[in-house]
Amino acid sequence: MHVAIRCLIAFVVLGVGSVGGVGNAMERPPNILFFFVDDMGWQDTSVEFHSKATLLNRDYRTPNMEKLASQGLRFTNAYACSICSPSRVSLMTGQNAARHKVTCWTLRKDTSPARPGKQYSPANWNLNGLQPAGDKTQRSVAEVSLPELLRAGGYRTIHAGKGHFGAQGTPGANPLNLGFDVNIAGSYMGGPGSYHGDHNFSAAWRGGGTIWDVPGLDKYHGQTINLTEAITREAIRAVEKSVADKAPFYLYMSHYAVHAPFEPDRRFLPNYEDSNWNQHKKKYASMIESMDKSLGDLLETIDRLGVAKETIVIFMSDNGSPRNNPRNLPLRGHKISGYEGGNRVPLIVNWPGVTAEGKRNATPVIIEDIFPTILELARLDVPDNDGQSWVPILEGNSPPPEIPRELLWHYPNFYDQPPYSSLRHGDWKLIYWHQNQSFELFNLVTDIGETTNVAQENPDRLRDMATRLDQQLKDKNAQFATIKATGKPIPYPLEALSSRIEN
Repeated sequence: MHVAIRCLIAFVVLGVGSVGGVGNAMERPPNILFFFVDDMGWQDTSVEFHSKATLLNRDYRTPNMEKLASQGLRFTNAYACSICSPSRVSLMTGQNAARHKVTCWTLRKDTSPARPGKQYSPANWNLNGLQPAGDKTQRSVAEVSLPELLRAGGYRTIHAGKGHFGAQGTPGANPLNLGFDVNIAGSYMGGPGSYHGDHNFSAAWRGGGTIWDVPGLDKYHGQTINLTEAITREAIRAVEKSVADKAPFYLYMSHYAVHAPFEPDRRFLPNYEDSNWNQHKKKYASMIESMDKSLGDLLETIDRLGVAKETIVIFMSDNGSPRNNPRNLPLRGHKISGYEGGNRVPLIVNWPGVTAEGKRNATPVIIEDIFPTILELARLDVPDNDGQSWVPILEGNSPPPEIPRELLWHYPNFYDQPPYSSLRHGDWKLIYWHQNQSFELFNLVTDIGETTNVAQENPDRLRDMATRLDQQLKDKNAQFATIKATGKPIPYPLEALSSRIEN
């Protein structure tokens, strides 16, 4: 381990209890359960995050999410990245994706899923993902991660479910190399071969490669059990052992659900047999209910073990719902897209005895905030990062600040959706489309569905937002694809805006 890293970890350990506002230093630090769902849209739940109930809120069954929301604080303007690996690296490092440069999904070493076509050379993004600090793997980001800091501060760190931090064949492919004491079923891939134990959680049954096989769950092979249930059982065992050992735990409960492949949880599929939905929606609804059952089982476990009042629960999704799922109306777009359907996600936090019960908070927050928030909740010092801690919001359910914060997204890749950068500042959102260097401006309060581009009617606002976006991207040394015809990268927003005005 490098000297600088040892010094940082020692600094964190010595800083236990030094953060104000989160309890007395002599008290035991809280357990933290971070329940992270894959590909779950803002409306893929019976919990209302919009100003009124939507069709999907009425269709889906998530009673345990409802229970958690009744106990804690619901964030209605919460965001992740629009695709999985960037979100996961951001929460592990506290860095915005423009800075850590893992801007698309990872799988095979040194291989990108993006196809920029004949006109562009791709951005030199970190396609090998996240690695341990000091690692020299090319085209990756190597950082001291959140679980490593928590472990240095006395926590038992438990990884359960999807990893998807580093590409196959790199150290970051194994969560144990990134600060976790326990790894349950985590590896390099972003989706499972199958959700069914009788398919051995493998894609072999449908002719898929072994690269999708879920590791470490052989004891369930051949059984009629769902992957979500199997991972939950193992996570519960890890929590029980931690409590028995009197060790504060950080459980990163990162489900593969509700990511493809779309296979039903056969326990819940009968609940939707009488509906007139298509088969895909029925399967998806059973997967959502399966995920919610896992949440309920974990909440019951901490209650049964007598640690519910000592455990902070955070529920979040890593990006919006994919295009083949029912639309997350009133939002526009879907996973990977630059619109709200791509990155606005459900978020609920219950800090027993602290968070307001059953309340809503409209403060815009983003995935990199997880890093400083959890460290502050754990009473550890927080290294420099791009996020902002939610502790003040959790303690007082404070309204959005009078001086709004800037939230940044950057997707310079050519995979599934065209590349873009976007910024939210207060009620306003700007999207800069890289290929044609065009802009869309929306007021999210009056037009949450992003139906009307008001850039032309608001030239001063457009320039202000473009200036802010430009500065954010330059501060983080954001990458862009290169235009082959000119040999130059796609221009930053202000240059593109000035060019459009001159022409």
